[in-house]
Amino acid sequence: MSGAEQQIRSVEVPGAVLAVHRPAGAGGPGGRGTDGREPGLFVHGLGGSAGNWRALMGLLADRIDGEAVDLPGFGASAPPADGDLSVNGHVRTVIGYLEAAGRGPVHLFGNSLGGAVAVRLAALRPDLVRTLTLVSPALPELPPQRTAWPTGLLAVPGLPGLLGRLPAGARGPEEAADGILRLVYGDPDGLPAATRAEVVAEYRRRLAVPHAARALVGSVRGIVSAYTERGEQALWRQAGQVRVPVLLVYGLRDKLVSYRSARRACAAFADARLLVLPESGHVAMMEHPGQVAREVRELLAARAR
Repeated sequence: MSGAEQQIRSVEVPGAVLAVHRPAGAGGPGGRGTDGREPGLFVHGLGGSAGNWRALMGLLADRIDGEAVDLPGFGASAPPADGDLSVNGHVRTVIGYLEAAGRGPVHLFGNSLGGAVAVRLAALRPDLVRTLTLVSPALPELPPQRTAWPTGLLAVPGLPGLLGRLPAGARGPEEAADGILRLVYGDPDGLPAATRAEVVAEYRRRLAVPHAARALVGSVRGIVSAYTERGEQALWRQAGQVRVPVLLVYGLRDKLVSYRSARRACAAFADARLLVLPESGHVAMMEHPGQVAREVRELLAARAR
């Protein structure tokens, strides 16, 4: 969550207005690597925002002209006009942005929900993707590990509203933010105080956003729905259709996406390499950005050979 300041601009795409983030001082949106760099696009996970990629984008800035989007309903982006928060809806939005910006093909990065979006996008529109980096991608895992059940329960009709009416008790923003950190980080107790403060500030900001809860619940339901899809829309089948080089990143302390998915993912993609981080949780690009960046550089070097 820490890193260089960001420039943010609003981009209208069919059905949505996206907030697009670029590192400050990076200039306007790059097209096709006119400064020697190649374009990249970073897509965050459930409940996240473009800021989740700040550290990794900074470490790769000499090689990748990166941009990160806030998916509709998250970060600084308004909800989609039609209320579609399914994986397909997010895919259409990201494709709309890439077509409007003329930046494709890009090095595409996705975490969690963003990983599912990136897989489907790469399968449906291979012309828009150079490489794929997936950090704990939300690919169907049935049954999910027990620590992921509370998140999945948000998809149950009526339950989020019921929970919202329960007394908050002593659980203030600091306690709630600590719960989030313990869910997504492998070593939450080792985080700097500044990172914790930033998480609390972001949590307070989200509490003030009227559509935040709807976006979260709608996207959880979208993931659950995508997990049950069959035929050509099945995410694992679409993974098998991806032909660009793929980097898979998994953390052994991930409470939301189990490492057991890594073996199936390695078998599904035609050209995949695997990075396993024993101490990392669900957001390895935030917790261990240096290690992820080194592996991305290896991916780029291998593609160039």
